[in-house]
Amino acid sequence: MRHAPFLLLLALLAALPAQAQWKWRDANGVTQYSDLPPPQGTPEKDILQRPANAKRGPVTLLPVGAAASAAAAAAASAAAPKPAASRPDAAAQKRQDEEREARAKEAQDKQREAEQRRENCGRAQENLRSLQSGTRITKVNEQGQRVFLDEAQLASETARARQLIASECR
Repeated sequence: MRHAPFLLLLALLAALPAQAQWKWRDANGVTQYSDLPPPQGTPEKDILQRPANAKRGPVTLLPVGAAASAAAAAAASAAAPKPAASRPDAAAQKRQDEEREARAKEAQDKQREAEQRRENCGRAQENLRSLQSGTRITKVNEQGQRVFLDEAQLASETARARQLIASECR
């Protein structure tokens, strides 16, 4: 009984780092825990908990230009064709307007692409800092048990984070 308050305090202190954990359901419906964000392609609805300083939004890293080109294609298909003008100068004006719109869309795509790169870069740098911090990183295995990453797994994750930084932080 004399040790009960000490054990309670120890349990509370051990629970503090768990607040900075990610928690999500994988494709098999198994709940996963980690100091790193969920893997690419994890739906937002399956992310059950994120660290307080983590941004909301997709956790996945998109290839540069993927989101921008998809947005441009959607915008282009949404534009309804306008009726042909009867005057020749109206047709020239229409072409100029279309070219101006295309340039504006291209500039917006480049801006979105740059923003996506900045976000990806920041996430990769944060992951690398976590990996190099000395904090022990855990994951949940197939049996639902919490296991720590060994040195090889930690080195692999560190190499992956460095690779992402090299590709996204230009």
